[in-house]
Amino acid sequence: MHFNLKKAVGISVLPLLGGALAVGAAALPASAQAWQDTSLQVNSLHSTGTVPGPAIIAPAPTQSNSQGTVTVSRALTSDKLTVNSAMSRIPRGMTVSNSGGVVTVTGLTPPPASTVQGTLVVDDTSASGCTTAWIVVFDQGPSPAPAGLVTDYYYSDTPRAITRSYPVGGVQFSEKPTVTPTPGTAPVLAPAPAYSFAYSGLPGGIVSNSAGLLTIAGSTAAPGTYGSVGVTATDQYGARTQSAFQLVVKAQPVYVPGNYGDMVNPFGNGFDVYQQHQAVNAIVAGWTATKADPATHFIRHPGTVPGAYTFEYAPNGAGTGLSVSDPGYDAAGTGLKDGLVLRGSNNSLWQQFIPQPNGTLKNVATGLIASPNGTGAQLRGTTAPMSWGGSVYTWTDFSHLPG
Repeated sequence: MHFNLKKAVGISVLPLLGGALAVGAAALPASAQAWQDTSLQVNSLHSTGTVPGPAIIAPAPTQSNSQGTVTVSRALTSDKLTVNSAMSRIPRGMTVSNSGGVVTVTGLTPPPASTVQGTLVVDDTSASGCTTAWIVVFDQGPSPAPAGLVTDYYYSDTPRAITRSYPVGGVQFSEKPTVTPTPGTAPVLAPAPAYSFAYSGLPGGIVSNSAGLLTIAGSTAAPGTYGSVGVTATDQYGARTQSAFQLVVKAQPVYVPGNYGDMVNPFGNGFDVYQQHQAVNAIVAGWTATKADPATHFIRHPGTVPGAYTFEYAPNGAGTGLSVSDPGYDAAGTGLKDGLVLRGSNNSLWQQFIPQPNGTLKNVATGLIASPNGTGAQLRGTTAPMSWGGSVYTWTDFSHLPG
């Protein structure tokens, strides 16, 4: 009655150019509503911002001014200056103001009893969103030192364009900034800039982290080409750059373990679509459930009633939009008022079955138990389970069905 060649299931791992990892699979269910990503590729990676003009730091290193202040002034009126309070170290009693495109640190009055040193970090952001961080180290000494503040040295921390590489199984974004000390004899900036990455427009299911890695491990995005994806790199000083790219996802369809299989009774008979007749009102019979017989393949979905399930006919894992139903009348024309048939999937109560503590299945709409009447016969709703145990059904995952 049910004739089909058994398909083998195999998995292969193939290396791709650039170190990406490709995972291939054969004979997995064709449309089981889940994906395992097999490769990721980034195309057309390009910067979307331009760095701001060089800020003006006053006074110059080793100098002081008559105002007794240190200032950072923007180069362009379109640039925006922000004080990075988390990274600045302003000595107690000194003040910081930000007005008119100028950040100002004002020293202590009267001068301190001993030299104090501070650090001002200003984030200078262009109209396009790219940020250079200015790190200014200054000090103020006791009398008779020059009144006010002296600029010791400063750094510009400017990000370059984000790059990408292909480690095995993913994409790695990287950022190597340009740190320029003034004067050149200034000590190396410590701590060194350390960048974290954030993303916009990634398709759902992509696994990413703040270290700049997109990985296929655990990624379940649907295959396709995704445009308007963005990546932003920001370091602890506030230096920031952003790029846009196109993401190409390749994926293998898989089924969700535990939700593809059949309801099987102790005699090995499960739900079966008679002669694989994929149509409304097709008979649902009892027949030996196997991997090789697509007529006994179903996808189990949670119902709308707590504890209930629907069972969508899914030969070889491909959902059909037809679900097992007890419509409450002889829909198949076999003389059975409550004979089970396929109906268009709609989550109606006629299609929802609740597993009972005794192992039987009760239809939500009719309150009847799904029962067999011998191998090959149409399943039907009964007021009580079969005394010989045929009404006891257990969900059996496809991987546990016999060949």
